[in-house]
Amino acid sequence: MNDDQKSKIAQLRIDPGDKQRSGGTMKLIFVVVALAAVGAVLIWRPWVTEGERFSAGKGKTVVAGETKSASASGAKVTLPAGTNATAPAFASASSGASNSILTVSGYIINRERIELSPRFMGVVKWIGVRKGDAVTNGQVVVLLDDAEYQARKSELEGRLAQAQVGVRRAEIELKRTASLVENHIETQRAMDLAQLDLQAAQAQVQALEGERQTILTYLDWCIIRAPITGVVLEKLVDANELVTPQSFGGARGPSTAVISLGDPKDLQVEIDMNEADLAKVHLDQHCKVSPEAYPDRSYEGTVVEIAPEASRQKGTLQIKVQIKNPDKYLTPELSAKVDFLGQ
Repeated sequence: MNDDQKSKIAQLRIDPGDKQRSGGTMKLIFVVVALAAVGAVLIWRPWVTEGERFSAGKGKTVVAGETKSASASGAKVTLPAGTNATAPAFASASSGASNSILTVSGYIINRERIELSPRFMGVVKWIGVRKGDAVTNGQVVVLLDDAEYQARKSELEGRLAQAQVGVRRAEIELKRTASLVENHIETQRAMDLAQLDLQAAQAQVQALEGERQTILTYLDWCIIRAPITGVVLEKLVDANELVTPQSFGGARGPSTAVISLGDPKDLQVEIDMNEADLAKVHLDQHCKVSPEAYPDRSYEGTVVEIAPEASRQKGTLQIKVQIKNPDKYLTPELSAKVDFLGQ
């Protein structure tokens, strides 16, 4: 090898000192990169954890993965603003009835809705209540025109007085005939006829008395009274309107009722229960009733009626739940949610 080749090879050779300095630099770079990665993880991880946490009440914090156990222990779970929307599933489950086995909706109804109808066709003379008025048992609410029956009563009283005079005359005639028969002036036949005349007069008085009682009954029926203590649910007629106890058909016939009444302290929830849920319901079962208008209020209830026949078209069976101690917040015909409770 000549001197030129050796010189070129010497130029390409790496100095051991330079090699050591280059390796140290690489190690330093790797260490810096590793420290930066660890720092990034430490900075990022707490934010992730905070995003997955929410308050469990009483100063406790529950991580999303621990939510189920916190809910099962009875802790009230609430989510702060901005928390993942999937977490509230456990919170809503814990807010319901603890031993509810079925929740359905129905309608609040009066246990008894009474429609007062006249006993005969007549004209409303006076109506003294309006929709929503409170009434008491026996209170006069409607008066029907009784002019015709008052006139018939006067006529019957005159005929009755005349019949009573006939009875008095027959009694006098019988007494006179008895005296004549005793003195052998009249025969026994005259005595028998006088007794029959008296009996006929008495029968006439009795028949007229019966007619008079009928007229008095009709006059009493002209006065319509409330049969219960409750509230007027609907006013169906006005003064001077014709009413009848039965419908003649069609929409333009006379009204068949004057008012409808209900007891606001005797309410039920009527439910059309799906046949798939019937196995979870039984008579005397305890329930919790919550009106949809006031979801924060709840009332105790009991299953009091299960219909003996289902609806084939709907595939449902009617259930009625009696509400205990209803108040002004429960309005008939509004909807309510019913939780059927287990043992």
